[in-house]
Amino acid sequence: METRRLVWTAMLTALAVVIPLVFSSIGLVLVLGPFTATVASHVPVMLAMFLTPGSAFLVGLGSALSFMAIHGMVVAARAAMHAFVAAGGAVLIGRGRSFAQVLLITLPIHGLLESLIVLPFGYSLYQALVVVGLGTAIHHAVDMVIALSIVKFISPILPRQI
Repeated sequence: METRRLVWTAMLTALAVVIPLVFSSIGLVLVLGPFTATVASHVPVMLAMFLTPGSAFLVGLGSALSFMAIHGMVVAARAAMHAFVAAGGAVLIGRGRSFAQVLLITLPIHGLLESLIVLPFGYSLYQALVVVGLGTAIHHAVDMVIALSIVKFISPILPRQI
């Protein structure tokens, strides 16, 4: 079982690194000041919630490293919040919450964390709360639909325990 979890963690981390690198290079990214949205970049982090909190945290860190290479420190700091969101989501799934419930619960937390982390970089409350916070919530919702669709599609072939 430990090997299977390690493989899932590695695959999702690889996706968390590759999606921003590839999608940014082909223009599937929106940049508005401190806010960026790369299509599907939250999906590996969301899927990692089915793993242990530690595994989910590592996938989130992989996401942060990828964004550091592309967009620099502010976006990397925001992406580092994915580690905490993913680990918290994994805890909630472990306590019996459905994936959809967990994604809805983590949506405002995700937006708030990313809002707060940009403040030390000199952004205004408006930029932090409205541009980053609201933007992150919308981006989370879009990626949530993608993640839920993937889970629905592959659930028949997934083992009970990932």
